[in-house]
Amino acid sequence: MSPGGGTTPTLRRLLEAAGYRLEDRSNGLRAVRARDHRAVFLVSGLRSPVEVEGEFPGDVVHRTLVYAEEPGEVARKIAAERGIEVLDPTTLGPALGEILLPGPTGPIGEEEPSARAALEPPATVFPEGERIIVPRLGQAEAEALAGVEGCRYSLRLVPFFVTPYRVRVASAHGGTGATSDHLIAVNALTGHAEVWEAGEREVTGGLEVSSQRLEPELSEEQSRAIAEEAVLKRHTVSVDHSEQHGGALVIERRRVPPGPGDLRLGPTVLLHVPYWYVEGPEGRVVLDAVTGARALPDEREIDTVR
Repeated sequence: MSPGGGTTPTLRRLLEAAGYRLEDRSNGLRAVRARDHRAVFLVSGLRSPVEVEGEFPGDVVHRTLVYAEEPGEVARKIAAERGIEVLDPTTLGPALGEILLPGPTGPIGEEEPSARAALEPPATVFPEGERIIVPRLGQAEAEALAGVEGCRYSLRLVPFFVTPYRVRVASAHGGTGATSDHLIAVNALTGHAEVWEAGEREVTGGLEVSSQRLEPELSEEQSRAIAEEAVLKRHTVSVDHSEQHGGALVIERRRVPPGPGDLRLGPTVLLHVPYWYVEGPEGRVVLDAVTGARALPDEREIDTVR
């Protein structure tokens, strides 16, 4: 079986049966198996690993180049430095077992439905329309936490765009991990994103205590772009991949984000979160009226809100 442009139908059938997706490229044949983040590239000719490294998708963990003839020590050294396995006709046969073995998610030629299908976006966990998060800290508790006396305290309602999301992350070995649901909340004034868990915050249609409401400076579309970037960053995992190259063991740590079908955002709602603003001679202190945590000020003056 000769790789590259002369790849035999037998080798193609073996890779397809093992769950790889095949694609003919200008530099050879690319075979990718998403469920265990493995890719095999059958090189046409004696191209340098530098030329063909870009053929590997960014989220793969196991990368193998297969040459039709011995590529030489220079090519092997370059590939080893990049954590890429190199095979030639003398080593392809013994290595086929590992390449074709089933990934960690199921038998050869079969993927679990949850690994194969794209996720459905979750429904929102909040009622439709504008809602206010119920504060847990009154002014007395805010004064105790701030530790500042004789200052002006006001309760402000800060707008957040909150979106439920469902994510499926890669496992530590490159396989398909568990699916989980969360909430991503983007401060519509500062663009800061934070992850909430469902059930942590209670919503209401109004407050009995006097408060001042701030209006969003970001659009919903801007907030969703920020939310998606934050979620991808939060659920990117580190995967250690080791390969034997000659007498040396090469260990490469790669960062693997959720794939295109592994993240779905649900509908976005606008919520207002209460914060205590403490105005004093030494500046401003801002406290989250739900968690008590100190927050960055939004740089707005009191008389600009309504």
